[in-house]
Amino acid sequence: MKRQLSRREFSRAAGLGLGALTLARGASARRLKIGHTGITWGYAPANAEQAIKDIASLGYYGFESFGNVIEAWEPKGGIGQVLEPAKLNLISAYCGVNLTEPSRRSAEVEKLVGWGKLIKKYGGSVAVIGPNGVKRPAYDFAAAKPNIVAALNDMCKALGDVGITGVLHQHTGTCVEVRDEVYGVMEKVDTKYVKFGPDIGQLAKGGSDPVKIVKDFLPVIRHVHLKDWDGGPNWTGYCPLGKGKVDVPAILDLLETQKELNIVMVELDPDNPPMPPLQTAQISKDYLKKLGYSFRS
Repeated sequence: MKRQLSRREFSRAAGLGLGALTLARGASARRLKIGHTGITWGYAPANAEQAIKDIASLGYYGFESFGNVIEAWEPKGGIGQVLEPAKLNLISAYCGVNLTEPSRRSAEVEKLVGWGKLIKKYGGSVAVIGPNGVKRPAYDFAAAKPNIVAALNDMCKALGDVGITGVLHQHTGTCVEVRDEVYGVMEKVDTKYVKFGPDIGQLAKGGSDPVKIVKDFLPVIRHVHLKDWDGGPNWTGYCPLGKGKVDVPAILDLLETQKELNIVMVELDPDNPPMPPLQTAQISKDYLKKLGYSFRS
């Protein structure tokens, strides 16, 4: 039976979760583990090896790659040959797909399932579904919405059949970016299959309140990109955690109450970086340690 959650149901469930919020804030140790995505080191498959080594050296608990990057490593023996020596777990992969064109849906589902099988092969559990880009000034969300919802339902059900959780990752410049698009889609999809994987920095950049959105959709959040935003000239306007405008502590307090979420992924885009990726990952780690989070020794 198809399941959709109304805004009232979301708010009520989130309210119940907030009952434990005081406990989360007062806890001596945080429950969630912290991982890091590989995008900070670049998009090319060759960058994954250095990303894995650096992330592991800082004691992060997991790694996120891209579906096409994991695929590109297969002819070379698989990405496991780098993850295993680093003793770093693959958690997820970002998978860009087209959600708006019905004629492409079958092929996109097939592509996504292929990536999902590779994610599972290397121990991961989440496919981060990245929507396709659109020309925002001329974009008609109302017209595109039925196709987006249908595509997400089909894709996430197919991913579930191979043991992978599909999460919608709203993204700037795509068919799901701003607040009303997030609510419009997530309140219509079948949440038995489709989960939410917000990027809190991109929510802020897109003009949304990330704390409010995380609170409202907390019951179906299964993945998070933990990213800060300052609107500056580096990293596409993002910045290491604690250096921007996002209320990261409030969001983490909320996420601590979501018992089906075990790990969140620090992320920072690679564009126009004023310092090396290892240094930015260290800054974010130091900030999170001040909030009570621990890392591997």
